[in-house]
Amino acid sequence: MAGTAVSGDADEVDGTSEITVLLTASEVYPVMERAFLNAKKEISAGYRVFDLTTKLRSDEGRAIGDDWFDLITYVLAKGVKITFVLADFDAVLAPELHTASWTSRRAFVAAREAAGPIADLTVTNAAHSARTGLLPRVFLWPRLIKEINKTARKLNEMSSSARARALECSPMLRPLLRRTDADILKARRWPVPPLIPGTHHQKVCVVDQHTAFIGGLDLDERRYDDKRHQRVRNETWQDVQLKCTGPIAGDLHSHLQEFLGVVSGAHPPVAEGRLLRTLSRRRKRDWPFLGPKPLVHTIADDHHRLIARARGLIYFETQYLRDTDLCGHLARAARDNPSLSLIIVLPAAPEEVAFFGATGSDVRYGEFLQAKCVGMLRDAYGDRFTICSPVRPKSLETKDRDTLCGSPIIYVHSKVSIFDRDRAIVSSANLNGRSMRWDTEAGVMLNIEAQVDELRERIFHHWLGDDAGPEFFAAESAAAVWAERARHNAEIAPEDRKGFLVPYDVRPAKAFGRRLPGIPEAMV
Repeated sequence: MAGTAVSGDADEVDGTSEITVLLTASEVYPVMERAFLNAKKEISAGYRVFDLTTKLRSDEGRAIGDDWFDLITYVLAKGVKITFVLADFDAVLAPELHTASWTSRRAFVAAREAAGPIADLTVTNAAHSARTGLLPRVFLWPRLIKEINKTARKLNEMSSSARARALECSPMLRPLLRRTDADILKARRWPVPPLIPGTHHQKVCVVDQHTAFIGGLDLDERRYDDKRHQRVRNETWQDVQLKCTGPIAGDLHSHLQEFLGVVSGAHPPVAEGRLLRTLSRRRKRDWPFLGPKPLVHTIADDHHRLIARARGLIYFETQYLRDTDLCGHLARAARDNPSLSLIIVLPAAPEEVAFFGATGSDVRYGEFLQAKCVGMLRDAYGDRFTICSPVRPKSLETKDRDTLCGSPIIYVHSKVSIFDRDRAIVSSANLNGRSMRWDTEAGVMLNIEAQVDELRERIFHHWLGDDAGPEFFAAESAAAVWAERARHNAEIAPEDRKGFLVPYDVRPAKAFGRRLPGIPEAMV
């Protein structure tokens, strides 16, 4: 049935698909550059962020230019067809991201012009089709006007030329502003501003329908880091991406061809195969609703199925842990399977809180949900549950949440779930309601034990250090020895630690978090 694809091992990654695990952008970007440069016919992609000013890292890339603008121009000039979908964002609550999306579009168009008449480029800035209904928007009206005026003040502080450039790249913002006789921008108070509750959060590209990249990593300089994590404290970035060759690349290509039509309601979903996805669309009668109608949720469904199936060890590496439904499945599995253990690695604080000092109701609600989820899992698993956060091997103490145990945090952006030794999911989806029900997400399941083992080995040794022995991998001992290593690391000097992990501290999230009655969890 359309939109209700049944998960099952027959549709998962098979032995004819070759999987390569890539950790951090230092591994991903050079491999992606070479794949683009070697393209023969076509490249299709869908990204949340894809910034063409990102520097090239491979020898092959630097041989043709300095940045991804040069690379895209070069590939287009070869006659390769490129089709890109860039996520667009709500102009009221995410104006910077909205402007960045259209700035990226301008760079792609400039690359097409530089490539000459042979260039075949289609680039689409795609906002999610769903809109928040009139009733909740009326309730939020004063807040929305306040947010638009905040953006207007920033524009008014710019020079006239800079403001004109910013407005050119903000097409959904312009109708929300009015210009006074004194040439000052202010919010229009009527009609009620629109809101876009969902976004296209996937990070997927496919080269010649044969080679694909999928996981959590977008493309820009902010996301570049290597496995040493020695960048300044607001620029560390841990991510996991898979390079896939074989049938899975064809499935991902089919997804990229159809997902905008599915989300717009033009046709039902078809492309599943080895894919796991989250897709939603606009409701036919959306006036009382905050969010979209969930349509495909195989990422969530297979997480629930594999949690119930697991018997030894579940490992999650995620940016957010906020989905109380998923944590309810985990808690039931703990009661049903007394030998089941759970290890979670996540950042010590959300990026916007740790590095930018955000205090809005949305980030507070997210922290409330995360503290609730951690409490649920500790109650269910007891000492079979270990939750850790990575930090740099450097001494630094601040009053803000960008440090933990006397060291700068490493920001975890990965989306990896491993179940025992024979199943794993790598995707763009966080463990929150937004990723599981509202946004566009894409991922794959690994069901070949050798592939799951490679993923475990690479990730576990990255966090723990090369000296981590079999006891860190064994289901019956892993949670305890991970917890002990994290505790020991917290007690000694940063330069003497083994690996990067220290215990996650839930107390700041408890103190900072706030419940928002009536607001769906999928908002954050």
